[in-house]
Amino acid sequence: MLQKTSEKPRKSDNVLVLVRHGQSEWNRLNMFTGWKDVGLSEEGEAEAHRAGLLLKEEGLVFDSAFASTLKRAHNTLDIILGELGQGKLPTVKAAALNERDYGQLVGINKEEARKRFGADQVHVWQRSYDIAPPGGESLKDTAARVCPFFDRWIVPELQAGKNVIVVAHGNSLRSLIMELDKLTPEEVQDYSIATATPVIYRVKADGTLVEKRNLAA
Repeated sequence: MLQKTSEKPRKSDNVLVLVRHGQSEWNRLNMFTGWKDVGLSEEGEAEAHRAGLLLKEEGLVFDSAFASTLKRAHNTLDIILGELGQGKLPTVKAAALNERDYGQLVGINKEEARKRFGADQVHVWQRSYDIAPPGGESLKDTAARVCPFFDRWIVPELQAGKNVIVVAHGNSLRSLIMELDKLTPEEVQDYSIATATPVIYRVKADGTLVEKRNLAA
C-alpha cells in the first residue's frame, strides 16, 4: 500500500485517479444495487462525459486503466477515455473492484428497506465498517479483496511512474480510500464519494502519496 507524505507536488509526479461510476438506473430509483449488473442512466452517462472533460482540462494522459467487471463502471471508464481521446487504452477489468455485495437488500428501494428493517439498522448496514447486511459483505469484507488487488496490480504501475485511472463503486473505492487516507472505522462511516467525481492522488517517483484533490464541475 502507498504511503503519504507532506512534500509539495512536483510537475514530474504521476497520478492515481479514482472515479465512482456515473449514476446508474438503480441509483436513480434509490435501490440497493450491489453486484446487480445494471447500466448507467442518461444522467449517469452525462456525468461520465463531464468527468472526462474535467480530466481533459487537467491535461491528463493515462498509461493504465482499471475497472470493475460491472458495466456501470467500465461504461463510465469508456466514456471518460473517449473524452480524453484514449478510447483504445487497454483496460483491466477485475471482480475484486466490484461494488460490495448487499446480499438480501439488493433490489430493495432504500426507503422501503428503512420501513422494513428500521432506519437505524439500515444505516448500520450501509455505513459501518464491519457489519454486513444479511447475506452480504461489510466494508471490511470488501477491503479484503480490493486492497490486495490494488497492492498487486496498481501500486507497481504507480511506482513505475505511470498515470493510472480506476473506475469502480462507492464502497469498493471507499474501502480503498480508507487505506490510502488512513481513516479509522469511525471516520469512514461519514466518508462518501459522489458519482463521476474524480479523486486525484499525486504520487512521487518512489510511490508515496503527495497530494489529494477532488475534481468537481
